[in-house]
Amino acid sequence: MRIWKQPISVESLTAVSANSAVSVLGIEFLEVGDDFIRARVPVDPRTVQPYGLLHGGVAVVLAETLGSCGAACAVPAGHRVVGLDINANHLKGTSSGWVTGITRPVHIGRSTHVWAIEMTNDDGELTCVSRITMAVLQPR
Repeated sequence: MRIWKQPISVESLTAVSANSAVSVLGIEFLEVGDDFIRARVPVDPRTVQPYGLLHGGVAVVLAETLGSCGAACAVPAGHRVVGLDINANHLKGTSSGWVTGITRPVHIGRSTHVWAIEMTNDDGELTCVSRITMAVLQPR
């Protein structure tokens, strides 16, 4: 079942993210499905910590980007969404290639959304799991 209430495409997500942390970190939107969004971040000098692994904060930026975009496109016109809480469990370090995240809703309510994000490395191994809670703001 298609959950989107706003226009959504890889192109529109890329355009709205121009000139932001998303573009600076090299995050690329890859796919929009009926109930998911997929994007990836490169593991390169912009995104690693001193030990050469993807910085945990960058993984959280990918998670927040995916969950926020999902929530923003799953609310009726005129509504806005803002983050309330995010957590991440870093399961496996990644030192090269890409980390790809996919988000799907856990709960879509009138006043809150909860989105789950799973991130994997190029070998398909789970590297991080995250969950974001979004507040839905009614039109003024």
